[in-house]
Amino acid sequence: MALAAALTLAGCGDDSGPDAGTAKKPRLEVGGAYIPEPTMDDMAAGFFTLTNKGGADRLTSVTSDIAGTVTLHSTKDGAMKEQKSFAVPADGELVLASGGNHLMLEELKHKPKRGEKVAMTLRFQKSDPITIEVPVKEATYRPGQQHDSGSNASHGTHMSHASQTSRTSQTSGTSQTPHASHTTHMSHTSDTTH
Repeated sequence: MALAAALTLAGCGDDSGPDAGTAKKPRLEVGGAYIPEPTMDDMAAGFFTLTNKGGADRLTSVTSDIAGTVTLHSTKDGAMKEQKSFAVPADGELVLASGGNHLMLEELKHKPKRGEKVAMTLRFQKSDPITIEVPVKEATYRPGQQHDSGSNASHGTHMSHASQTSRTSQTSGTSQTPHASHTTHMSHTSDTTH
């Protein structure tokens, strides 16, 4: 009888067992978002860090009013591959950075210029959509390299429903001009460790 009771508890104990962390609701915040000013007329890349202080989730799609489509891409060993979604780990981060996971805004309705802000809506498997205003930076912008630049004034003010958004993506790279073509934006392979 004790064994039967234990099995019953294990079967319905989502909130108290060893997997309790996976039952928590995701708590998502976006920081460090930017788009390097594109060199091409029809596509641009997008980067940000998604911090999760709750249970696991997935980024399933992104839309923007300036792009016909926004696709998710991973980069591993210099090879870029389109993805259907990205995992947002429980109590962790999803980092979209030059040389790694990133967004591609394709079929641009107009070419965004430095200083402009681009609206994007992020959609998730579990969480409500998040709309962000993403600043367009100079083509050679890399987080952490140009914090004295006046263009960073809006770096932490682009989250639609979180109070703390000033965190930046912890990446580094060279000042190579990205996006001369669809594949050159992943030419450096800076790994982000957490």
